[in-house]
Amino acid sequence: MMRKLKYTLLFLCFAFFSVKAGIKHPLHVSTTEVNFNAKDKTLEISCKIFSDDFEAILAKLYKQKTDLSNATMKTAMDELVKKYLLSHLQLKANGKAVAMNYIGFEIDHEATNIYLEVEKVAAVKSVEVNDTILYDMFDDQMSIVHVVKGSTRKSTKILYPEKKFTANF
Repeated sequence: MMRKLKYTLLFLCFAFFSVKAGIKHPLHVSTTEVNFNAKDKTLEISCKIFSDDFEAILAKLYKQKTDLSNATMKTAMDELVKKYLLSHLQLKANGKAVAMNYIGFEIDHEATNIYLEVEKVAAVKSVEVNDTILYDMFDDQMSIVHVVKGSTRKSTKILYPEKKFTANF
């Protein structure tokens, strides 16, 4: 028993210091939240992606230097983030494809938060999310998806190669 505890503590210490030392994290996950704003008649979308993974896929796909935290590269990074997200995340509201407007991104510790919006959504009976974020990088990618309408939250996890989740209200 003591030996098992010793190895568990050793593993946890190694895991903690590996993350601090910049060694890649073993979990490949992103989160997407779609929130229906009835007052403004919009769908507000936010995505959270580990910055190191996100920079790696942007560099690989678009063959250019990426640094999401570099303020002097903000305009160039906005273009890449917008291009990537709009091609890897699609929504349908009430069975119809909707156009998302890219708002921007910000760095939050080790994650990048990306914001999008769909305008002129009068009511929501269903929201379908088609999410392939980081699928072109990892075959163990997990996407956590939340769809919120008022006080009702519908959530799921989508595991590669699955891509769709529909929330009905």
